[in-house]
Amino acid sequence: MSERADLIPLIEALGTARVLTVGDAMLDRFVSGTVERISPEAPIPVLCITNEQAMLGGAGNVIRNLGALGVGGRYVGVVGSDSAGREVEKFLGEYPSVESTLVTDADRRTSIKSRFVAGTQQLMRADREDTRPIEGEVARDVLAEVDLGLADCDVVVLSDYGKGVLSPGIVREIIARARAAGRPVFVDPKGEDYSVYKGAGLLTPNRQELALATRMPTTSDDEIVAAARVIIENCGVEAILATRSAEGMTLVTEKGEVHHLPTEAREVYDVSGAGDTVVATMAAAVGVGTDLLRAAELANVAAGVVVGKVGTAAAYAGEVIAALHHRDLSQAEAKILALPSALDRIELWRRNGLRVGFTNGCFDLLHPGHVTLLAKARAACDRLIVGLNTDASVKRFKGPERPVNGEMARATVLASLSSVDMVVFFSEDTPKEIIEATRPDVLVKGADYAIAEVVGADFVQQNGGQVFLVDIEPGHSTTATLARLNGAEPET
Repeated sequence: MSERADLIPLIEALGTARVLTVGDAMLDRFVSGTVERISPEAPIPVLCITNEQAMLGGAGNVIRNLGALGVGGRYVGVVGSDSAGREVEKFLGEYPSVESTLVTDADRRTSIKSRFVAGTQQLMRADREDTRPIEGEVARDVLAEVDLGLADCDVVVLSDYGKGVLSPGIVREIIARARAAGRPVFVDPKGEDYSVYKGAGLLTPNRQELALATRMPTTSDDEIVAAARVIIENCGVEAILATRSAEGMTLVTEKGEVHHLPTEAREVYDVSGAGDTVVATMAAAVGVGTDLLRAAELANVAAGVVVGKVGTAAAYAGEVIAALHHRDLSQAEAKILALPSALDRIELWRRNGLRVGFTNGCFDLLHPGHVTLLAKARAACDRLIVGLNTDASVKRFKGPERPVNGEMARATVLASLSSVDMVVFFSEDTPKEIIEATRPDVLVKGADYAIAEVVGADFVQQNGGQVFLVDIEPGHSTTATLARLNGAEPET
């Protein structure tokens, strides 16, 4: 086993990998709300909807994970000529490192999985899909794009969700072409017949999928290994990486190697999409030349990050590096987040019905005025985000001598306050972009502003939120404090 710290250079090298992903494109929709009564029409809960969100699902979640790790490459998928297909295309555009080609099949509908959630409890899932195998011109177009990807990618990922793109014939053809080009193929499999994946370098089934494909028990370590060896021998694949939820994962190779990797998760909230994280991380790691075991160790850490989130999520490179540091973050440090990680946590808050607030500033020398503002802001919401100007943005409008304290020092002091639940840096001149990304329910500023002057007020109000102006302690400011320290009287 590798030392944990030895894996950090591997994460930093992943940006040079190029992965070709082929598979079923779909949308994941989350409809969240609260349940307070049972319907008088039937014995079912009534969901009072408070939030709706759409994101990439299926093979698109592999792309989200590759993008989060900074990995480049290509994606080939199929969508219908419909609004859902256009949404998939729009979301894929958020990951420019991966060149995405969506072949349009006018005779099929784009798959949508809609999940209805109260708090963290999923009440129901409704699927709209077309699972017919692709054929004819659509199949030929997919294979033509695969050939282009094989020319400039290191590893192939087949993300099979059983929605028709990876029909047995297409799978066999892609594996044959990849092997001819010297490219390993990693498969997140579907169904009961794994013989269609003959020639693949790695399959990543979960425990239940492995049991279904082998009709063998997969409860204990020995049972997992026995089932994996049956697949390797009977289906002609080189290795199996079986994911086991809260118990970690097991790697078994055709050479007889067996490695049990214990879970890296501190808390397991949701295992949705963890398999996509695993196959994406494995492919990227092998793409930069590492071996299967080292890649599996890294994938295990990434999966541990993802299952601590709600919904189909991604592990960002910074999060994985933090986990690899093998140290517990202090409570204050855990509140200081980059925007992508912040958005994941905010989504968890919202799914628990929490009201999210936002305020911002430089907070250079924390004084009673700041403390009062933050306490009153926190009183107006359930969770308070503080947008904090980076050092560069402070210098632009405060002058070259400011800030007195660096951004991490300012963030650490803010995060130590019980009134602050999250600190997120922004480098722009205004917090407009971070407000639009976090979509706060409450926006708070000091009463020395008018609502019309508050950046982001119109956006928050248009989206059903509120803007509060709070009175703060008079006679306190960083400028006045610095003037006194310099022996000068502050301007009045």
